[in-house]
Amino acid sequence: MSRPTRSARALFTATLLFSESLVVLFAGLVGYGLRLLPVPTLLWGGGALALWAIVAGVLVRRSPRVGYVLGSLLQLALVATGVVLGMMYAVGAVFAVLWLVCLRVGGQVDAERVVREREEREHRERAAGGGPAVSGEGTRAG
Repeated sequence: MSRPTRSARALFTATLLFSESLVVLFAGLVGYGLRLLPVPTLLWGGGALALWAIVAGVLVRRSPRVGYVLGSLLQLALVATGVVLGMMYAVGAVFAVLWLVCLRVGGQVDAERVVREREEREHRERAAGGGPAVSGEGTRAG
């Protein structure tokens, strides 16, 4: 008995979101070092964005639709942090592109996995039902 396969899309996006939470924390440290905002504002804002990324990362596995929406909105929020720290325009844009790649490629992997599993199941059923041997079992001379 095999365990259920996990969604590649959920795995890719959750990994990206957890990585983003770290980037948000490091960006907060840069903002602190440059004294761009008062410390409480940096703590609350950076903490909220990091928590948002973590929650979205958990939700893409448990409630995918909600997780994907929260993750997509986070990409917009991350780009918007460029207003405070200019480099975040570029960092946010890179993560937004990676987000789209994770959604697209992960979806393709999931679709290909469904086709492969169906073909493997059909092959096992043919082999178990006494259908023609595919591996050449009956071709040995001797």
